[in-house]
Amino acid sequence: MARVEPLAREELGEFEERFALVEQMMGFVPNSMFTMARVPGLLGAFQQLGAVVLGSPLIPRELAQMVAQVASTAAGCRYCQAHTGHTAERVGVSEEKLADLWVFETSEHFSDAERAALRLALNAGAVPNTVTDEHFAACREHFSDEEIASIVAVISFFGYLNRWNDTMATDLEDDPLEFGHRVLGAAGWEAGNHA
Repeated sequence: MARVEPLAREELGEFEERFALVEQMMGFVPNSMFTMARVPGLLGAFQQLGAVVLGSPLIPRELAQMVAQVASTAAGCRYCQAHTGHTAERVGVSEEKLADLWVFETSEHFSDAERAALRLALNAGAVPNTVTDEHFAACREHFSDEEIASIVAVISFFGYLNRWNDTMATDLEDDPLEFGHRVLGAAGWEAGNHA
């Protein structure tokens, strides 16, 4: 059960246009947004940052969602693991590839470029951060500095969400919960509101 009660969507009419965009991308509006609305100015700022980070044309949406999932896995946030995997599937990442995110280093489903980005995400999502210059050198073999900055922006955005959702014990919505059981369960993911 959530530690802070989310506000009702009906109370947040000023955000309805943005909620509709989120709903179009994810299939639902995350409960975390309804809790963020309790802090004046936070939800609007969060939505603006999310639009820039996740809407960046610098890296494919599929890669952004896989980076987000690996970073969330490293941080241990089950809520964000379910969300990012569910959204990755919605933007076209195959179920087989998502199931193999846990073994991206050896899976035939990933390119060298994806492995470099996912390795960066895994090490940046770890606590403490274990990123090295070698991770950046590997990424530079495939990505420009702008693209690498975009990858790090996704990792950082989800770092915020990992802390928010684990701390608030945000209730997981039905669609990502079903995805978690169906795809991530075989790799050890357990349903729960927080890690």
